[in-house]
Amino acid sequence: MSLRARIASPEDNGAGREDDHIVAVYRAKLLEEIDLAEMSSLAAAERRARLERVLGHIISREGPVLSTSQRSQLIRRVVDEALGLGVLEPLLEDASVTEIMVNGPDAIFVERAGRVEQLPMRFASNDQLMQTIERIVSTVNRRVDESTPMVDARLPSGERVNVIIPPLSLTGATLTIRRFPKPYKLSELIRLGSLDEQMLMLLSGFVRARFNVIVSGGTGTGKTTLLNSLSALIPDHERIITIEDSAELQLQQAHVIRLESRPPNVEGKGQITIRDLVRNSLRMRPDRIIVGEVRGGETLDMLQAMSTGHDGSLATVHANTAEDALMRLMTLGSMSEVKIPFEALKDQINSAIDVVVQLTRFADGSRKITEIALLVSHGREQFKIATVSRFNAQPVGTDRVVRGQFEHLPLPRRIADRLYMANEPIPPAFGVSEGAGAVREAAD
Repeated sequence: MSLRARIASPEDNGAGREDDHIVAVYRAKLLEEIDLAEMSSLAAAERRARLERVLGHIISREGPVLSTSQRSQLIRRVVDEALGLGVLEPLLEDASVTEIMVNGPDAIFVERAGRVEQLPMRFASNDQLMQTIERIVSTVNRRVDESTPMVDARLPSGERVNVIIPPLSLTGATLTIRRFPKPYKLSELIRLGSLDEQMLMLLSGFVRARFNVIVSGGTGTGKTTLLNSLSALIPDHERIITIEDSAELQLQQAHVIRLESRPPNVEGKGQITIRDLVRNSLRMRPDRIIVGEVRGGETLDMLQAMSTGHDGSLATVHANTAEDALMRLMTLGSMSEVKIPFEALKDQINSAIDVVVQLTRFADGSRKITEIALLVSHGREQFKIATVSRFNAQPVGTDRVVRGQFEHLPLPRRIADRLYMANEPIPPAFGVSEGAGAVREAAD
């Protein structure tokens, strides 16, 4: 098969392997003709333009006659290999791709619109994949090898990266890149079907009235997206401190302090945990504390902060139901080095948490708020939950699209009074119950 034909149809596996060889040959020719010292002094855009120009001269001088599109494709691939992330480079530029999953050199998957698909592309070898991984982690001053076979980091451009290599990964080097699109406004989430106008009014009231809100959901349900959207409702004059493992939140207010945890260095020293940051944030005069995800002993510190003057704080937790979220908070709180009885933890949670917003990702890739639940229990009594909104899904049809309706239930009088005192309207679809509303107990 000719070079021209191979470039035109790289999806064919045999042709694709030959094409990888051609790219490697031209990459070597390119590296022979450039001055590396000069290249290092250029900005990224200038560096790419210089490489493309030099490679264009090489192809004109030595290469075959190619069409304009084939020539551009070859130049792009060679420069991506020399400068960028190789076959991953076009995926990172594709705005529709939200997650890139590399399972060894021969299997590349992406998520688009909530659906995972395998792509007809591959790395030329395991060595090439490892070079790409090393290039990624080196941008954040990390390294990956047999002594440190796992890396969890954030790229300067904002993507979250996880790497795990042999001997821990039996399928070869595995790379996962999660991309975060521009922050969604709550009105945009309505258009996507994640909630409706009445729920938006209610959640807006909760945030402005300084309710403590927990966003709960499984992996990939959109917890960070919703947290970011809710945080936009915080008044601009308030001092907000965000605390995350990998900084993903993109708040637009003027007075925001972003804190990010730090893993230990290669000597096992220098680690700064979420708990360290939560404790330190209390000394920074915050009006609101936003914790990206609680997953350990820092939960106790966060609960104490919420119940001692830091109303209006927000956090996410990994759980599949509102009841599970509360039980998980109790379990995580017990992981603190401060040994506190479960009964005392119940007291902390009952006094700290006001609202649990439960997210679910459905089979068609859609993400919806499936429940807004209020914690109405007191003291050390068993958790009592009042559901005020829920999504009732219909049976899935032949098109596999999930449809349903949001149902709204009356707010307990105590909650309605609190909104009223904060001058926040009660959405008409909810109304007010003179009692506690439809309350259920969370089982132990």
